[in-house]
Amino acid sequence: MAGIQSYAVYLPVPRLDRADVARVLGGRGEGARPVASFDEDSTTMGVAAVRAALRGGAVGSLWFATTRPAYLEKSNAATVAAASGLGEDVAAYDVSGALRGGAGALRAALSAGDSVVVASDLRYGLPGSADEAGGADAAAAFVVGPDPVAELLGTAALTSEFLDRWRVPGEVRTRTWEERFGVEAYVPLVERIVDDVLGRCELKREQIDHVVVSTPHARARATARRGFEAAQLAAADTANPGYAGAADLAIGLALALDAASPGDVILALSATDGADAFVFRVTEKHANGPRSGVENAPPSQPVSYGDYLNWRGLLPREPARRPDVKPPVPPASRRTAAWKFGFMAAQCGSCGYRNLPPRRVCLRCSATEGFEPVSMVGVPGRIATFTDDWLSESVQLPARVVAVDFDGGGRFECEMTDAAGRELAIGDRVTPAFRLASVAGNGVRNYVWKVRPHLEEA
Repeated sequence: MAGIQSYAVYLPVPRLDRADVARVLGGRGEGARPVASFDEDSTTMGVAAVRAALRGGAVGSLWFATTRPAYLEKSNAATVAAASGLGEDVAAYDVSGALRGGAGALRAALSAGDSVVVASDLRYGLPGSADEAGGADAAAAFVVGPDPVAELLGTAALTSEFLDRWRVPGEVRTRTWEERFGVEAYVPLVERIVDDVLGRCELKREQIDHVVVSTPHARARATARRGFEAAQLAAADTANPGYAGAADLAIGLALALDAASPGDVILALSATDGADAFVFRVTEKHANGPRSGVENAPPSQPVSYGDYLNWRGLLPREPARRPDVKPPVPPASRRTAAWKFGFMAAQCGSCGYRNLPPRRVCLRCSATEGFEPVSMVGVPGRIATFTDDWLSESVQLPARVVAVDFDGGGRFECEMTDAAGRELAIGDRVTPAFRLASVAGNGVRNYVWKVRPHLEEA
């Protein structure tokens, strides 16, 4: 029976202290929420989640869900597939624009089998908004196929047309209707979907070990949770980063899987524009199986409210005085896709040196043939030298520019990410990360591979 073979959650390193927001806007704020860094978007976070979930495996299709796509009309799923090391024979599809896309992508992947589904979202709005305070930027991915760690027992879905929350394309602000209306609309849908899916699976509520309830409507969520015991809800509440939009259901399900044991039954509920329900039973394969990675995530780094607003374009700052950023040239990007998206070096067959980026003449021995492509993704290295660049086109100044000597050979100069305010030293361990270099005035995004602090030393 098809189900979830492996999974992973990606949480960005930066954290916004809600008390910092309160000091600027007034009111009260407690705790911190994860925010995507200046060089992250839904695509780069999706790549991080997919690579962690795949663990070097292969799939036949990819389904990518987000409400904050980097592009419209152009496929973002294709970028995720390319940067995740998947071949051209993989079918990659976007499920974008609506919060329900996360549940829809999971349903599609479970139906197709041999797939990876990734949900990735950025949650923000106007300063002082509920999305800013209670949201979370995050991504989660599931590899679906036979012989799973969690087999699918049943699903159910209801669709209901009503206007509770909406955002016009191009706007930052999400608008919502009166709260009581959402409770009246969502709670009956949740009750119906629970009865429906449990009936199909021939289960009772007390037989459910873990329950995930995902909805953007806080009061409706609190009301729906009353139908379950605290112990059933505890796993999904552990390390809950906040409402993660299209990725929220997936993150809750991943946290429940982390806490589950073989034989446990998980009920995952989503209430957006209707309701979706999934029931999984954890198999014996999960006894020593995969985990989401949340427990072993790199240490968080605080970000000031001013920097956060700048990253989201809500508080533009004077840029560095240099020419405007030039966009990548599409034909050149296509010719070098293996390097640009796959981070593939050319290893010389004569001397074994890794040329980064690939070139026709080896930097060490000047050989002109016999090169072999070598993936540098996941290959750690050490900082050979570094500097702070105050004239960089980076949004966050100064840019931390490093020259890296990779394990096994090869040197590359690039920007180091997740390093704001961090003391660097020659010899520090680093590892590659797929990020944004810049966004040109015409909206073209220049995706590149950078390096970040190595997990063991982060």
